[in-house]
Amino acid sequence: MATNITLQVKRARRTKRHLRLRAKISGTNQRLRLSVFKSHQHIYAQLIDDASAKTLASASDLDIKKGKKSDRAAEVGELIAKKAKTLKIKKVVFDRGGFKYHGRIKQLVEGARKGGLIF
Repeated sequence: MATNITLQVKRARRTKRHLRLRAKISGTNQRLRLSVFKSHQHIYAQLIDDASAKTLASASDLDIKKGKKSDRAAEVGELIAKKAKTLKIKKVVFDRGGFKYHGRIKQLVEGARKGGLIF
């Protein structure tokens, strides 16, 4: 069983990775930033324009009730790609939020690519 200190250390390490990543990438009018956050149960994705500091579209698996978490993550990727198409957005910059690129994060990206987004 993980102790509270271990969880604090994990969260601090992820935050540090995320800040290091955010120093290198940002979303513009032409290429929005696709930001991803995952909790133990759910996964969220947002299309963010950092120039105007606005979220233009978002999707999550809160409405998707069936299937494994990785399958729901792929559906969220397809959903965010569909919303991006309605905004006439094809290219995005990917912000993994300090999470490792595997599992649900990878499934979300593959779903977004399947939906037509270019990274």
